[in-house]
Amino acid sequence: MTTAPGGEPRWLSDEEQCTWQAYLHATALLDDHLDRQLQRDAGMPHVYYGLLVQLSGAPEHRMRMTELARNSKITRSRLSHAIARLENNGWVRRESCPSDKRGQFAVLTEQGKAVLERAAPGHVAAVRAALFDRLSPQQVEQFGEICRLVAEGLQPDSADADLPWLR
Repeated sequence: MTTAPGGEPRWLSDEEQCTWQAYLHATALLDDHLDRQLQRDAGMPHVYYGLLVQLSGAPEHRMRMTELARNSKITRSRLSHAIARLENNGWVRRESCPSDKRGQFAVLTEQGKAVLERAAPGHVAAVRAALFDRLSPQQVEQFGEICRLVAEGLQPDSADADLPWLR
């Protein structure tokens, strides 16, 4: 925690506290809105959609499970559970890694690609309506800059950091 001179915590100002509470409220509502939209329209939670999107953008539509966990910022056990559900739906398959007997790849199937293609237009419309259509082009640019700055400040310095998605 950052402290002020004399060792006292640097409490948030009234304006900072209002901004912080607005951020928490907005992100909770946005997460819930996007999750409900994807459940309703595509039968999957937002986290599963994100996994399919990552796989669709990966070379040969495949990623190491450890890399997928790291990119998704979820634990390996949560990822394993999610991939098992996606496998049961026929949207993803696992493949062994030939160079590492313990390693596995998650691979997007043709059925998974089709599901993603059907889900994407509704999801993009929900994101646009909930966020981007409410902002001016200048606010979109500022929002992007702010998010990048916050993410840079939170990025761990080393691969040895004790982060859930590295466990």
